[in-house]
Order: sequence, then C-alpha cells, then structure tokens
Amino acid sequence: MSSIKLTQYSHGAGCGCKIAPAVLDTILHSDILPIHYPDLLVGNSSKDDAAVYDMGNGMGLISTTDFFMPIVDDPYQFGRIAAANAISDIYAMGGKPIMAIAILGWPIEKLGPEIAREVIEGGRSICSEAGIPLAGGHSVDTTEPIFGLSVNGTVAIDHLKKNNTAQDGDLLYLTKPLGVGILSTAQKKEVLEEEDFNLLLEQLNKLNKVGQLLGPMKSVHAMTDVTGFGLIGHLMEMAEGSNLGVTLYYNQVPVIEASKKYLAKRIVPDATYRNWNAYSSQVAFEKGVDVMQAFSLLPDPQTNGGLLIAVAPDARNEFESLLKEQNLGEFANPIGQFHAKGEKRINVS
Repeated sequence: MSSIKLTQYSHGAGCGCKIAPAVLDTILHSDILPIHYPDLLVGNSSKDDAAVYDMGNGMGLISTTDFFMPIVDDPYQFGRIAAANAISDIYAMGGKPIMAIAILGWPIEKLGPEIAREVIEGGRSICSEAGIPLAGGHSVDTTEPIFGLSVNGTVAIDHLKKNNTAQDGDLLYLTKPLGVGILSTAQKKEVLEEEDFNLLLEQLNKLNKVGQLLGPMKSVHAMTDVTGFGLIGHLMEMAEGSNLGVTLYYNQVPVIEASKKYLAKRIVPDATYRNWNAYSSQVAFEKGVDVMQAFSLLPDPQTNGGLLIAVAPDARNEFESLLKEQNLGEFANPIGQFHAKGEKRINVS
C-alpha cells in the first residue's frame, strides 16, 4: 500500500460520499414548472444513471458525471477507481463510452501537484482500458481531494436501457458482489489486511463493459448500476420506477466473503445507516433471514458496483450464457424476481 494515505484527508469515501436520499430530494425539488424537451429521452423526471438526448438519427447521446473523495489511499488507484465508476453509468444505459473529461478538486497546500498528477494518470489508464480519450477537464483548489469524470457515450435508441422499465416476472441479476463499503471502511480504519486490499482493488478497477453487450438484448428490460445507495436503494429505484414489487433471494446475493470478518467487528460505513433509514420502511423480511447481517450488507454503499439487471424469464439461458462468455459465470444466477407490488416494495426471502 502507498505511504500516502489519501483517505485521511477526506471525511467520506467513494460513493459513500453521496448526499442522503431524503436530503437529495430536498435539493432537487423545484417550484419552477418543468419545460418539456421532446428530444430529452432520459432526464430529471426519473432517477436514472445518466441523461440521454435524441440526436435525431436513431442514436442517443448519453451524458453523465460522477466524482467523489478517496476510497483508497493510493493516488493512482484512486484515479482508476473514480474513472471506472463514472464510466459505469454509460454501460448501465446499454451504451458505448466515447469521451471523458476530468473533474479535479485538490488541496494544493496539503497534497502537492505531483500526487494530483498520479490521480490523473490513474484516470487516464482506465479511460484507455475503456477505449476512450481523457480529453480535458477542470480543476479547483479545495479543502479535500476530489476526482471524477464527465463522460459521454452513444447508444442506439432502441438499445437504450433504463432503470424504470422492469416487467412483471423479470428475473433479477447482479454482476458484482457486495461488501466494498465495508472493506473500504476497514482500510480507512487501517485494519484492512493486504490480501483483502487486493480483493477490493480488483473489484473497484473492473469495468462494467458487459452493459454495452446487453444493450441490443430485447429481453433485458431494465438495468442500473449499484453505487452509493447500496443494493437496497438502487433496487428500490427500479421497483418504484417500474411500479412493481420484488422478492430478493438473500442467500443468492453475491457478497465478498472477506467483508464478513470486518462486519463481525462492526466495521460499517456511516452511509449504511443513512441508506437503511431511507429505504427500510418499504422492506419486509421473511422468517429465517439474518436481518442484522442483511441490514449491514444490503444498504452497503458500493463504488463501481455491479450491474443490476431485469431479464425476461424466457431468455434466462441466453442471458446466462452471455455472462459466462464474459467470464461472469459466477453471477449467472438470479438473485430475485419482480412481481406485482404487495404491502412492501421489497420482500427479502
């Protein structure tokens, strides 16, 4: 691990920095009558991953931005993770990223420009892996280090995936395990073991490229990525937006096994409690579920988390075969199913 401990210079970490859902609703509330833009296919009216604009030629322009404070101590890795997390929004819409520009806030007096350069280099390396240029950016002198990207992408409009179009009966899949928030909190507390740090880095650096391949699949009805609101929060957005309920098969939800030993020591991000308070009123647990463990894992804030995907049940074999072809076979099992809403929006079984 680097001798520079970036996480000690910020009060938050990764997507755990996100403003609480209830507070965000207050911020976004407007008394100005909304103006209808017919070419805006996805905007503020839904809680989706990116905005999408109809370019008039059968293609949509996807635009997103994402930035946060350090989730790891190493500057280069921080840059890679922040970049991968921002690019994920394009993949979550079924699109192809085409260009990025950097967003950098840096406490110059605390951390020199040479360290900021390492962050940018990390971001540039991930952009290269995604096949896009880091074409520019903007920087300001701030009290805490911040880095991220604004990313543009393209998608054929009939391949566009939204988070609010799941259908009754759809199977639910997740392409990465939970536990990133727990491991990153353990690192901030300086108790994360080196082998677990390597597991954390592996997941945080992994691009969600499979999303681009899922765009053309008509049987993929809805898609989003799991980030700061945790699995429970982003699943709630899918279910509410689709006007459906969902049963989550708790024992099928993938989890980073190493995260459980830190969970046993009550190492939990502050954002976990915030997320739980925001969504728990619409969650029911069936008998036999370990509610205390579920409370810590389902709202765990993810950074560059997996894709959460609603798939028609009759396309299960085709979809799971694609995951296996992309070396994602360990996630080729449904973790839930959508259905008509019951008393609660999410039922954990």
